[in-house]
Amino acid sequence: MRAGSLSGFVGREIVVTEKLDGENTTLYADGLHARSVDSAHHPSRAWVKALQGRVGARIPAGWRVCGENMYARHSIPYDALEGYFYGFSVWDEHDRCLGWDATVRFLRGLGVPVPPVLWRGVFDERALRRLQVQTGRQEGYVVRTVEGFALEDFAGRVAKWVRPGHVTTGTHWMHAAVVENGLGPAAALWAVRSGAAPDGEALAGHLGVADGDTGAAAEAGARLDALGRSGEARLAGVLAALLHRTPRARLMSRTAGPLGVPLARRVADLVGLHTALHRPYPDAERRAGLVRMSFAADLGVLHAVAEAVAGDDQAREQVEWSALHAQEAGVYGEAPLGPLRDGLRQALGRDGVGGEAGDRCWAQARETCAQGRVLTVEEAVAATWRWRGGDFPRLVHLVGPSGSGKSAFAARLEGIAACVALDGLREARGARANQKANGEVLREGLQRLDEALAAGGTVVWDATSLNPHQRSLVHAVAHRRDALVTHAVLLTDEDELVRRNATRAHPVPADVLTGQLRRFVPPYPGQAHRTWYVGADGTVQDRDGTLEGEDA
Repeated sequence: MRAGSLSGFVGREIVVTEKLDGENTTLYADGLHARSVDSAHHPSRAWVKALQGRVGARIPAGWRVCGENMYARHSIPYDALEGYFYGFSVWDEHDRCLGWDATVRFLRGLGVPVPPVLWRGVFDERALRRLQVQTGRQEGYVVRTVEGFALEDFAGRVAKWVRPGHVTTGTHWMHAAVVENGLGPAAALWAVRSGAAPDGEALAGHLGVADGDTGAAAEAGARLDALGRSGEARLAGVLAALLHRTPRARLMSRTAGPLGVPLARRVADLVGLHTALHRPYPDAERRAGLVRMSFAADLGVLHAVAEAVAGDDQAREQVEWSALHAQEAGVYGEAPLGPLRDGLRQALGRDGVGGEAGDRCWAQARETCAQGRVLTVEEAVAATWRWRGGDFPRLVHLVGPSGSGKSAFAARLEGIAACVALDGLREARGARANQKANGEVLREGLQRLDEALAAGGTVVWDATSLNPHQRSLVHAVAHRRDALVTHAVLLTDEDELVRRNATRAHPVPADVLTGQLRRFVPPYPGQAHRTWYVGADGTVQDRDGTLEGEDA
C-alpha cells in the first residue's frame, strides 16, 4: 500500500473504492485539465470535455472535481462502465476535500458516478489485507477517510494499493490508436443525469419496457433543462415521461431493481400524479392540492412531465394554469418545504424532541401547511405542542400483494406490542383461504386494532391493504386513537411474487394474485404520517415523512 503512514486512519471510518485504470482528470466550472494544467489535446479527452460543458455551470466557483477519464483503454479493458468519467473527490474553494457522503451526493447531482465501493467501516488493517482484488481486471483500490480533510492532510487520509506490474502494454496508450472502453446499460441513466439528450431506446431497454414514449422523454428533458433541473430530478422526469403509459404499481415494483427503490418510487409517483394536472381543478382547493402533491413530487418536474405528454391543447392549458398556481403558492421549486422542516427540526432539537415525536410533529406541520394554517417556522412550532411528548400509540400499516413479504417484515420489527393479521383471523375460523366471511373478519380485525392501540405501544396491521378504501378503514381507527401511522409499502416484482407464491405454505390461486396486482394502488407520500418503502430483500430502502430525512 502506498502511504507514508497509516496513523491518519486509526480510529476513523474509512471507505475503500476500486482504483480505476483511467486518466486522472480535474473538472472546474470553466474548464478541465488532464494530469497537469498544461495537458495538451488528445482524442480520448473529447468526451469528458463535452461532459464538462454540460455540468460546469453546476460546479461552484473555486471548486474542483477530481476523477478518472475512462474513455480510452489503458492496461485493463472495461466493458460495462456507468460512464466515461468517474469522480472520486470534490474540493471546495478552501482546498478542503468534501466528506465521502457529501461527495457522492454532489457528484450524483452532476450526473457523475463514483467508483465501486469495496468496503466501509472503522479502519481495520487486517480487514484491508483480506480484501480480494481480481488483479486480472482490477488495478487496485483506494482508501480514504469518510470525513473530509484539508489539502495539507491528504497524505495521511488517502492511500492506495496497485497490483504488481500494473502496466502490461508495450506502447503507452497515448501513443497508440484510441480504443474505447465499453459502456454498460446504466450509462444511459447517468447520461440523462448529466444533462445529455435522453436515449429513449437505451433507457427503455435497460428497464425492460417495450412501449416507451421516446418523443415525450426528449421533450421532458428539454423542459427540465429550461427549469434548471439536473441530476436525479432530471432523470426522474425523463423516465416518467418515457414510461407514462405503464401502470404505476407495476412500474414501481418492476424498476426497483435497475433504478433502486428511491428513484423507482419517485418515477412511479410522477406517472401516477401527472394526469391530475390535465383536468380542471376547483380554484378554492387548488393550493391545498398542490401542496399535498409536493409531498410526493417535485412540482416543477411534475408539470414538465404533464406538459410533455399532454394529448391536446386543453390539457396543456390546464397544466399551464396549474404551474402558475404552484408558483404563486411557492411550491414550484425544488424541496419547497425544506426550509420549514429544517427550521422545525432545529427548534424541536433545542427542546430535545426528535425520533418518532419529531416525525409526528413534522406530519402535523406539513398538513397544516397544506391547509394554509402554517406558513412560518414559528407557526409550525406552535402547531405541534400536542405531539412533542411522544405519548401516542404507533401503527405500522403493511401494504402489498400476497407474497410480497409483509409478515416476514413484521416479524423482524422490534418492540411490537401486537400484530393484527387478517389471515390469522381467518385461520382461527377454520381456513385462512376462506373469503366468505371477509366482512366479519375485517370487523373483528378492526376491533382488535382499536383495543391494541388503546393499550399503547406499536401495533402492526398485516393485510394486503391494496387500495385507498381498504386503508381508510384502518386509518379511521388509528385517527380515533391519535396513532402515528406508518405505511410500510412492500415492493416486489410480479415475476418474484409468482415464484414465491409457488413455494408458499399457503399459496393463493394464480387468478387471485393476478387480481390483486390489477387492483393494487400503492399509497402516495403524505397519505400516512410516514412511509417506508421496503425492497424485495425485506429491508427499508427509502423513507418519507421523517423529520431527519431528505424528503420535503
